[in-house]
Amino acid sequence: MVKSGEEEKIRHILTDPKLAAIKTMLEKDHAIDCIFLLHMNRGKWKPAKDFMRENGLTLSDGTFRARMIEIEDLGLAESKRIDPLKKYYVQTEFGEKVAKLLLELFGKLGL
Repeated sequence: MVKSGEEEKIRHILTDPKLAAIKTMLEKDHAIDCIFLLHMNRGKWKPAKDFMRENGLTLSDGTFRARMIEIEDLGLAESKRIDPLKKYYVQTEFGEKVAKLLLELFGKLGL
């Protein structure tokens, strides 16, 4: 049963353009992985790939780049140029807030 006021909060999340865009991005493959990688200062492909492999996880180059572009578009990260073809991503203050909330969420699940 939905508590008083929760339905309106849900409606707001689903219909507010900014919140709906964040929700949609979080639903995509490896979005949370990429937010956590940014939080660990692994916003460059090689360190991200190495971390995932060290932990027996997979993440393709194309998926990493696609998620990082979306994350940047939403203001959770900003890109920095390494050279004309390469860039890396750093977490913004907003991205840090989202990462900490995700960490808190998974911590409270306590599974």
